[in-house]
Amino acid sequence: MSYEFQKMASADEAVRVLKSGMNIFIHGAAATPTPLLEAMCRRVDLEAIRLFHMHTEGPAPFLEAGCRDRFTSVSLFTGKPARQAVQEGYADFIPVFLSDIPSLFRNGNIRLDAALLQVSPPDRHGFCSLGTSVDSARAAADSAPILIAEINRQMPRTHGDSMVPMSSFAACFETDRPLYENHVSAETPVEAAIGEQIARLIEDGSTLQTGIGAIPAAVLSRLGSKTDLGVHSEMFSDGVVDLVNAGVITNRRKRIYPGQIVTSFVTGSRRLFDFVDDNPQVAFLPCDITNDTNLLRKIDRLVAINSALQIDLTGQVCADSLGHKIYSGIGGQMDFMRGAAMSDGGRPIIALPSTASGGKFSRIVAELKPGAGVVTTRGHVHWVVTEYGAVNLHGLSLRQRGEQLISIAHPDFRSELKTQIAAIRHYSMGSQE
Repeated sequence: MSYEFQKMASADEAVRVLKSGMNIFIHGAAATPTPLLEAMCRRVDLEAIRLFHMHTEGPAPFLEAGCRDRFTSVSLFTGKPARQAVQEGYADFIPVFLSDIPSLFRNGNIRLDAALLQVSPPDRHGFCSLGTSVDSARAAADSAPILIAEINRQMPRTHGDSMVPMSSFAACFETDRPLYENHVSAETPVEAAIGEQIARLIEDGSTLQTGIGAIPAAVLSRLGSKTDLGVHSEMFSDGVVDLVNAGVITNRRKRIYPGQIVTSFVTGSRRLFDFVDDNPQVAFLPCDITNDTNLLRKIDRLVAINSALQIDLTGQVCADSLGHKIYSGIGGQMDFMRGAAMSDGGRPIIALPSTASGGKFSRIVAELKPGAGVVTTRGHVHWVVTEYGAVNLHGLSLRQRGEQLISIAHPDFRSELKTQIAAIRHYSMGSQE
């Protein structure tokens, strides 16, 4: 392979092109360019920098005490490193649909001056790949006039719309380090029960949207008897690899991108990264394409599986915050909930354990916490699943919704919920076992 050696530098040399007052994009998830972030933060002369990013992995030096007065983190989806910073007011958060983020960059609503990327080594034609995260990085790479790259020998070369010419980098340097991995812990009985409930809702030939975590893993592990499943998702993780290897995920019945797994990013183990490396079966596309509702509605039997922190008895779903405290973001939940609802045979699903904090609190509540963000509205919600069952709220009245949701609440809280809804709605619901 032939690099343009005049551009090869150390991380500290690469970030010399940055200037105070810039708006800078940070590549996210497993593609977080940590050496560039650390080098940028060593630039004590930089100030008034705004950093735009989705969730990042690994250290976030720009959030540390010595840097937070010079760098302002602006999350488009808040990951664990930024949660406390947003809560304490020295970082910010933009609530936005995942499908809308690329247009913020392309249309200049957020004017990017530079982008810090982690990419694969260039091929013989001089093209690097955005690797594990194309999502909003595609638009950032196309919009920012200055691109700085960490060229990581361990970054997978992914197919789809992921290529960036080596010639577009103002500066770059080479590393050979493992990507950040995410491993799902062993499932609990609650997660297993939820997985069983959802698996029963998935028909042969369905196309899946799911993410990372214990509940998606529990669902995927129970689909071994299904046939000809497909995947069209903003992201996926290791459980999909198992089903591909077992011949369950074939993508044969998909009319949109037939024969291909469609995603915008992946996060998981090294096994997953090896699976997507140079794999034409997996198309990495920008998130304004993967999450385009006009496209999703054309996918038959689209099953969208999304999570929630709380849901009230009218069906309002809080998925991004704990009261006023931002926990994550809007992400792609509404894109896929609406797309699946309009899909022929589609099923939009909200899945959550019935309780939180070891059973101390019900996640099904009479009213959301003050400040809670409604990500999926009561008009968009359809299927809701807990370990106690699955109910479809679409087309039901407020009274019926309350009855159905209480039926899948934890038994310890059903009596209290009945009393609360009776006070709010001025009717009795009768006995509830």
